[in-house]
Amino acid sequence: MPSDWLCGGLGLAVQAKPFIMLLPQKWAFPISHSMNIIIFDLETTGLSPYSNEIIQIAAVKVRAGGWDEGEHFDTFVRPRQRVPGFITGLTGITQAQVAQAPSPGEALMSFSRFVGTEEAMLIAHNGPNFDMRFIAENCTRHGLPVRETAMLDSRAFSRKIWGWRGGHGLDPILHRLGLSTAGVKRHDARGDVQLLAQAVRKMWGQLVPDFQSCPVATKTGVIPALNP
Repeated sequence: MPSDWLCGGLGLAVQAKPFIMLLPQKWAFPISHSMNIIIFDLETTGLSPYSNEIIQIAAVKVRAGGWDEGEHFDTFVRPRQRVPGFITGLTGITQAQVAQAPSPGEALMSFSRFVGTEEAMLIAHNGPNFDMRFIAENCTRHGLPVRETAMLDSRAFSRKIWGWRGGHGLDPILHRLGLSTAGVKRHDARGDVQLLAQAVRKMWGQLVPDFQSCPVATKTGVIPALNP
């Protein structure tokens, strides 16, 4: 969940355990038109993947090259503990909304099926440090075998365009790009992923107008493996 304060790690420095599943970076490389780009976001009950839980996942799938938005995915996730009041205040997500939602394992398997088996790249704001840590920890916690997937941090586009000026949280990026948040609920994964998809499209287009290559470093994360 893109957030400058909590739960999405945008602009907030958080001390975290090393994440050994993020492999060496790859720099600019050609993009196949058959590649799916999955822009996603999580909402959680806090900042730590080890003591906090996922309560919402949302994603949009676009095809590399054309950048036409395709399928959408979203689900609430049932945590083991109650949703803290301050999280409800920030995200609008209530205990009633998650009480009958899929378990973390079920929700992550649904997300993995949404990603699909074709070549894909996952993009999230501060994703390697936040969202992917939650996914990896939940796969371990719930005994889910994993598969590797390419991923990148959408903040990398902002840093490449604007350097270290002005901050790289989602809100300052949206402001610099002239994108409006009117009618979109911030800190709800469904709204945040919609805004993030617009921002990534604009930033990527500024760096590589034909979208034929990825202009920023990518890493490798994990999502649940699918049964053959």
